[in-house]
Amino acid sequence: MKPPASSAAAAGDKGGGVDPSLPRFKCQECQRALVVVGVESFTDKLPAHAVSGMNVSSVQGSVMGASRMDNSYVVLSKQNRSHSHGIPPRPPSAGIPRAEPNQPTRAMEGSYIVLPPAAASIYKTSASEGGGAQLSPTSMNPGSPLPGNNFHSSVTVLKRAFEIATSQTQIEQPLCLDCMRLLSDKMEKEIEDVNTDNKAYEACLQRLEQETYNILSETDFQKERQKVIEEEEKKLKAAIEEAEKQYSEICSEMKCLETKSKQFEELEERYCHDLNSFQFQWTSHQEERDAVLAKIEVSQVHLELLKRTNVLNDAFYISHDGVIGTINNFRLGRLPNVQVEWDEINAAWGQAALLLHTMAQYFFPKFEYRIKIHPMGSYPKVTDINQNTYELFGPVNLFWSTRFDKAMTWFLTCLQEFADFAVSLDKENNVPPDKSLKLPYKIEGDKVGSYTIFLSFNKLDNWTKALKYMLCNLKWVLYWFIGNTSFAPPSGSLHCKLLQNW
Repeated sequence: MKPPASSAAAAGDKGGGVDPSLPRFKCQECQRALVVVGVESFTDKLPAHAVSGMNVSSVQGSVMGASRMDNSYVVLSKQNRSHSHGIPPRPPSAGIPRAEPNQPTRAMEGSYIVLPPAAASIYKTSASEGGGAQLSPTSMNPGSPLPGNNFHSSVTVLKRAFEIATSQTQIEQPLCLDCMRLLSDKMEKEIEDVNTDNKAYEACLQRLEQETYNILSETDFQKERQKVIEEEEKKLKAAIEEAEKQYSEICSEMKCLETKSKQFEELEERYCHDLNSFQFQWTSHQEERDAVLAKIEVSQVHLELLKRTNVLNDAFYISHDGVIGTINNFRLGRLPNVQVEWDEINAAWGQAALLLHTMAQYFFPKFEYRIKIHPMGSYPKVTDINQNTYELFGPVNLFWSTRFDKAMTWFLTCLQEFADFAVSLDKENNVPPDKSLKLPYKIEGDKVGSYTIFLSFNKLDNWTKALKYMLCNLKWVLYWFIGNTSFAPPSGSLHCKLLQNW
């Protein structure tokens, strides 16, 4: 078998082309197409008795080899010559030169397939001296036409031969020449390896045959066996003793661990009890802490409220009722058309005297309290630097009230001295001048602003305005006192509102 080539195509062109119904075989290794070639050239060279044997005996168009051929050859029928024109010749064997692809292909001397003996044995042959071997058909009719006229019958036998070759060699058939060569090289290499291994095994076998062995008698064998058994028993006894020793140690360890486990369980129970007690106490302390924090928060709120509370401002609320100034709602002054009782005027003077005395006494002895104010309710008095005491209450004569006028003048002087002390204290504390105390109405002797505080030979309107301006200055000093004695200072809007109202 040979793969189709250019030479096969050339032969096909000469013979009129390859029959398209001709079965094709493929190489089972490289999957290239193979065709059957050389049938007619082989039958031409057969002897006459072989050809006549082919005409007489054939099975499905196939006959067995002629003279000098064994049962391993399957010869294709010559009657298929008409179908073989143009088929490329069989590849040359090892003894035949290989044709080049570009050279014209010549017909091969014979076309046959080599089968192993086991495969050839399926054909029932009979050898004769002058004739070839032939198949024994199941039915033979000499007068009938030869079945070899059907080329496909010959191919069927060829296909069967391939199957037998495959089953005997464990190699898929058919194979092309190149694949056969590769397979042959591979098998030769495997044969060499097997031969090498065989030689090595034979050398080992010879070496073992040359060695001498001491064969023990039955008695000696039993003795050696008994010794081995005794040694094994000793080892087993030692292992048993070691295992028993380990078992006793493990048991003692287990008892110790059980004791420790009981101790741990007791400790765990005690721990759980202590933990529950601690959690209960912790919860109680948290509740107490929350209650204390709530009280602290409430106290802080009250403290902030108290800090914002102006005690002196509430105790000595200075305001005005129209033109007349008031302190704690007591009017200080009177008008021709508004007759204010002297009891109310005296009470107002008593509140003013108590306020100025409180502030002066707070900074004593730092403040030289030269002019003493004696708050005595509705009957206050003033002592001058010469220790002369004057009554600061009425009623008095409008035309002759010298002592009352002097008492009011000394009150103004004491208020001015306290204001000067406040300014000096601001300078010591590095208070900016714009934030330092500054009286809204200037005090000079018996005058506040441009109005005298004397009642004698003075108009009631002017006297009332002087008293109102005096209360305004007193309230300004009061706010300074609150800001410098840890009391909340007055806001700027309150200052502006106070100036607008006065």
